[in-house]
Amino acid sequence: MYFETAMTAYFIPNRIRPTGEQLDLQTATQPVVLGEANAGAAKTTTLALRIAESIARKVDPARILALAFTPEARDVLRQRLQDIGVPWETVAQVDILTIEELAMRSLAQLEGGEVKLTLQPRRLKAHVWSAIDTVAERYVGRYDTLDLRKSDIAVSAFLDALLRLKAGMKLASDYYGEDDPVEAAELAGVPLTDWLVAQAYESARLDGEERAVFRTAFDPTYDLARSLQRSPDCAGVFPRYRVVVCDELHDMNEASFLIVEALIRATGAFFTGVGDKHQVIHDQLGASHAFLDFRFKQAFPALRAYPLTTTYRHGPHLTMAIAQLMDNNASSGVAEHTEIRQLHYDGAADCARQVVAAIKQWKDDKYRLEDCAVLMRDRHQSVAIENALIGANIAYRTPVMKGYMQREEILFLRGVLAIALADFQAVKSYEVRTAIVEALAVFSGMEAADGFEKVKYDLAKEPQLLVGFFQGHLGGDALAGSGTAFADVMRYLLAVPADSPAGDVLREVAARMDLAAVAKRVYVNPHEASVVTRSVQGFIDTAGESGLGLAAFWQKINAAEVFATRKRDKNFVFLDIVADVKGKEFGHVIMPWLEQGEFPDPAMPPKTERNLFYVGVSRTRQRLTLISPAQPERRSVYLRQMQIAAVAPKADHALRQIEDTAVVDGVQRTYLTARYEDREEVRQLGAQYDPVRKKWFIQSGQDTAPFRRWLN
Repeated sequence: MYFETAMTAYFIPNRIRPTGEQLDLQTATQPVVLGEANAGAAKTTTLALRIAESIARKVDPARILALAFTPEARDVLRQRLQDIGVPWETVAQVDILTIEELAMRSLAQLEGGEVKLTLQPRRLKAHVWSAIDTVAERYVGRYDTLDLRKSDIAVSAFLDALLRLKAGMKLASDYYGEDDPVEAAELAGVPLTDWLVAQAYESARLDGEERAVFRTAFDPTYDLARSLQRSPDCAGVFPRYRVVVCDELHDMNEASFLIVEALIRATGAFFTGVGDKHQVIHDQLGASHAFLDFRFKQAFPALRAYPLTTTYRHGPHLTMAIAQLMDNNASSGVAEHTEIRQLHYDGAADCARQVVAAIKQWKDDKYRLEDCAVLMRDRHQSVAIENALIGANIAYRTPVMKGYMQREEILFLRGVLAIALADFQAVKSYEVRTAIVEALAVFSGMEAADGFEKVKYDLAKEPQLLVGFFQGHLGGDALAGSGTAFADVMRYLLAVPADSPAGDVLREVAARMDLAAVAKRVYVNPHEASVVTRSVQGFIDTAGESGLGLAAFWQKINAAEVFATRKRDKNFVFLDIVADVKGKEFGHVIMPWLEQGEFPDPAMPPKTERNLFYVGVSRTRQRLTLISPAQPERRSVYLRQMQIAAVAPKADHALRQIEDTAVVDGVQRTYLTARYEDREEVRQLGAQYDPVRKKWFIQSGQDTAPFRRWLN
């Protein structure tokens, strides 16, 4: 064991002065250590300090493993090591991996061959279709509730459900005992269709439990966890690490926990993990505060938990408001007044205007647009905001979330307009035309028609054929004789004049189709169906507020798509939902639609909603703009819970204290440019050697004259 007793830190970092909390973690002596952190509390930097301290205490860098959950977090950890002064050649020796990469490496050794991933949607779709066919052969007629659709939306929804099952390790047959599919699906929390298709899919993927025929994202993690669960001896594949660290433990799920637990036990390595239990927002993917709260403590009773309460992202005013919201003891180490601005709106269009005004003010204050992000609870809220940004000529990017014109429900309505105007050619992108045909088929209920997959691509290549296809081949019936809702819509569209008000036409289509009911059929998840319904209403409202006829509105949205999809290297803002920006930070965060019924969403777990809001407000460094209804009773409960005005005087005092003490941080070490051949001379003069940076140094207070030629 390399940490025998607690002692002064061997490693002194560049540019920062670690807090007492960080030093406790850096020099902790216990074999298993957790850091329970707040947002912005330098979790990754603290792990870097832990690694650097290990190296300073003679641990071979090659016997250190650093784990993260995403490639972005992995790369940040590598950069933090260099930032604090660890030479890049030393950093290169440390194993810095995602858990998925560790799983792939381990499986390659266990299986004796390279682990390859199938990531192409087309190939994954073929595997899902095959599993659906298997279930149809075995169970149609036995269970009346099966919903075996093959649309792209249905395939995507199934893959999401499969990921949740694997993350929670709920597919193992011994998890449920009795082989009862109905009971098993209920216990696993998925529809019976998804459970049966998952069993068929996995049976084919694992070739009857023998060996993986193919893998996609997360399968390596699941397969390794499954192997460790069934044969603990598989842990012998792990290298003999002496130190293991893991970042972002709030993203941990059952599969990754099984791997990390087996890794610690098999290697006997010292383990340090950090996380923020209030950032658990991916609970549907198996993430849980339980891992930070008690799962590690159950597995390793001698574990010691250390707090990381000081944030370095924003100043005391926001930190103290967040502390009121989350009932924690966070403090700030930033000598800056992070502004909290509150704006109010009357209606959707006014909310979008307030967003634009906040962005323009940020630009007028001489800040970079790229450091500004608009963060929403759900994607349906972006419709009015995207239109306002386009109208104000403000470029934006949607890194994870699709822009509203590329979403299935809006693609369907765009297809409706194309049919009404017989102008599918106006959509210039082949990929978008394909997606529009797919959406028309899914929402009309004809996606399962024989040969439709080929027809979809043919129509995208020959857009002038769109109207004729849906007119003459609606689900295999002639339009005139069909009594379906979409046939009724087709008859209406083919008769409507091109100058009819776009809002009225789309509203009529939604009513005739009963799109709210269609959304519940297409999107099994109730929350997703609700978001889709609200997204449709937002688009219809946009059409109505435009005052344009069908033809003019059609031209407008196609031009808007060109604007929205144009690639820009600068002068753009980010637009996304809160769940997709965890781990990121911005100079200015704008959060619109802060009203009851929107944020928090009453259909979702209250704890998850509060955590989501916490993640959103804690992404900012300099300015936070909160936009809520003009009527106080409609405003989000979180605004009142933050007590922004009440904490301001205390935050002012804390800010003055930080400003007064920030200037006393003196230099603790002065590093020399001494070369290898100078080592004996500088040692005799009183210099000391830093084994992590591989440099000689003198301490504060030493006479610098003898070392003049080695000073920068």
